[in-house]
Amino acid sequence: MAVGGNTAYADITDLPPLVSAAVELAASRSFDYSCDPAQGRLLSVLAGGCVGGRIGETGTGCGVGLAWMLDATDESTSIVSVELDPGRAAASAALFGGQSNVRVLAGNWTELREHGPFDLLILDGGGKGKEPEDDPPLDPTEGWLAVGGTIVLDDFIPFNRPGASAHDHARRYWLGHPALQATELRLSPTLATLVGVRVR
Repeated sequence: MAVGGNTAYADITDLPPLVSAAVELAASRSFDYSCDPAQGRLLSVLAGGCVGGRIGETGTGCGVGLAWMLDATDESTSIVSVELDPGRAAASAALFGGQSNVRVLAGNWTELREHGPFDLLILDGGGKGKEPEDDPPLDPTEGWLAVGGTIVLDDFIPFNRPGASAHDHARRYWLGHPALQATELRLSPTLATLVGVRVR
């Protein structure tokens, strides 16, 4: 979830309808931590390669990232997202109530694992251990990610930008994980996402 993420959609007019609805939901709840539009487009591309598979997401928020993924998939794709805040979870569940292949759960991010392993796993609301006070990073091999599956970790500062060192521990963990082939993608001068594929 990016600070100012929802505000970033203000001048974008060509959004998919479901994404627009999620952005409006977030605005109505004064929630400005939706995924950045560039991150949303990346999620759409990755989800499009996962049609018929299983997608998991920590940190539903008001469903903007989830909407980007739904727009790129079909009913053969199972999507489970978990949100810690009960109000946001309920609002997002209502927004996607007509999507039979989507479940939005209210709970801690750790509860998502029982629905895995996933072919695409988005760690937004927990599990990536990006900040020193966060939970330690999860191990994708422990029931989270299927072999050949893709893991996505957003909201990193690009490695050579001011402030990037605050995330170095998590960056080293994910880029050096022995079960992953991972890289950092720069989405803007100030925003990067780590993407990895489980190779064993």
